[in-house]
Amino acid sequence: MKHDFETLLSRKEKGCEKWELMYDWNSKVDEDVVPLSVADMEFKNPPEITEGLKEYLDEIVLGYAQSYPEYVESVISWLKRKHNYNIKEEWIVNTPGVINAIYGAVNAFTNEGDGVIIFRPVYYPFTSAINANNRTLVNCPLIETDGYYTIDYDKFEELAKDENNKLLIFSNPHNPVGRVWTRDELERLGKICIENNIIIVSDEIWNDLIMPGYKHTVLGSISEDIENITITCTAPSKTFNLAGLATSNIIVRNESIRKPYIKALKRMRSTQLNVLGYKACELAYNSCEEWLNELISVIDHNQRMVKSFFEKKHPEIKAYLSEGTYLQWLDFRGLGLNNEELEEFLHMEAQFFTDEGCVFGEEGSGYERINLAVPTWALERELNRLDRALNKLKQK
Repeated sequence: MKHDFETLLSRKEKGCEKWELMYDWNSKVDEDVVPLSVADMEFKNPPEITEGLKEYLDEIVLGYAQSYPEYVESVISWLKRKHNYNIKEEWIVNTPGVINAIYGAVNAFTNEGDGVIIFRPVYYPFTSAINANNRTLVNCPLIETDGYYTIDYDKFEELAKDENNKLLIFSNPHNPVGRVWTRDELERLGKICIENNIIIVSDEIWNDLIMPGYKHTVLGSISEDIENITITCTAPSKTFNLAGLATSNIIVRNESIRKPYIKALKRMRSTQLNVLGYKACELAYNSCEEWLNELISVIDHNQRMVKSFFEKKHPEIKAYLSEGTYLQWLDFRGLGLNNEELEEFLHMEAQFFTDEGCVFGEEGSGYERINLAVPTWALERELNRLDRALNKLKQK
């Protein structure tokens, strides 16, 4: 493997949200513990980006920035090359994050009290965007069958027909359950939205992180009719570990949607990116495809190692393989612990730090979301730590 996926950098006392959250949970955590929670990577950034930014810093002033032709071309080229999705420059709306983009859509296309549909368990900022803006959360729970999740289309169509419901916030691929929705699934979803005048916010931030054997379909690529009701959220942040540079590319074809959307974002001061974010995105899309391919092989190996670990040592805990993302959905319900007991055990006794499933909705109770973007040897060490704690728990 050409790139380094073995080095682990300590992020302690460096302002890292994930690591500081771990110390908030357990201030006496062992020195060698690595948190497996918040979705950024414990890998070094691609050298093509870090070296490119070093050179760039010698050439520029760190002032206010705006989009420029090479940056735009890198975004257009990447979506075409990786996803066979053809866009135009004027469709790109920049925001400092996909969460900002979602909040902007809620503000632009719904009023207080209007219903916004989500499919739980799902990324918890979807819920925050609805509640913070005094909209009505309308949940259409995913159907779970032996760890495999599907959309309840009958329920969704019923909800879409309610004229009080205006917007769907959709995770594609799905965080946290790891589904990569098929073209047929997406086409059916889009058809229901078209027939019922539902605008779609399609969060596709995980679109590049697809496991071998699966294919991501951009929702807006299915048809012009679907594209014209869809706000497609993309970013290099998950793919290349650039979340701290706060750069997202939101694709909005339909001008009648794009104009009020931009107006809402400007009211929220959510259209200004930082100068290094633009350049890092350009470098990533132009120079880091080989790094990404290697990353995916590491993630797939890691998730299979996790699945094997639980099957062999603790079969009452289920680890399901993800079709996409670098996240894995773990079912701890077999331990017979409630949410509070499970978190107390994991944080204090096992020193095993994940994202608790209940934050993704009550449908996630008893589950944990694990971050696989960590050197394999370090992930194995954390699993061994959990193994020791589980063995003690079973002896009580």
